[in-house]
Amino acid sequence: MDHEAAYALLCEHTKGDSLRKHGLAVEAAMRRLSSRFGGDEETWAVTGVLHDFDYEREPDGHPQNGKADLEAAGLSAEIVRAIQSHGDHTGVTRVTPMEKALYAVDELCGFVTAVALVRPSKRVAEVEPSSVKKKMKDKAFARAISRDMMLAGATDLGVPFDELISEVVAALSGIADRLGLAGAPA
Repeated sequence: MDHEAAYALLCEHTKGDSLRKHGLAVEAAMRRLSSRFGGDEETWAVTGVLHDFDYEREPDGHPQNGKADLEAAGLSAEIVRAIQSHGDHTGVTRVTPMEKALYAVDELCGFVTAVALVRPSKRVAEVEPSSVKKKMKDKAFARAISRDMMLAGATDLGVPFDELISEVVAALSGIADRLGLAGAPA
């Protein structure tokens, strides 16, 4: 499956613009990290764009209840397993670099997006690791995003947290127009 087919599957199951943008953000981060870990870029990208495809439909059964849909769509066992492993509640351990990367960037993409959106410029390219870490201390800011998961993801992946933030910012900057993070009109 390529990006277009994966995005079509995401859109079939997800009507909300913000969750679609989140899929694109995680896809961009996964693409960026794939070469660093010797992964197949398209496989990692498809995993990223589809990781939350069923969340809108069944937030309490996500991602385990979407497994059959992914298999029916012809996705590889590698992709299905990675998607199943990105939630702590599923009991599916993260073993491969792709599984660890998905877990590491999922919450972080959402948090970096939130940090960019509260900046006066609304430009993700201007987000610095220090800004992200400062916002992490504010428990009311983006309260649904787990700080522990972001930190644990970086540790498990073996990438220093500041470096992972920079990788995510760079990835999101590359598609900032699609994400609405290219900056506020002057």
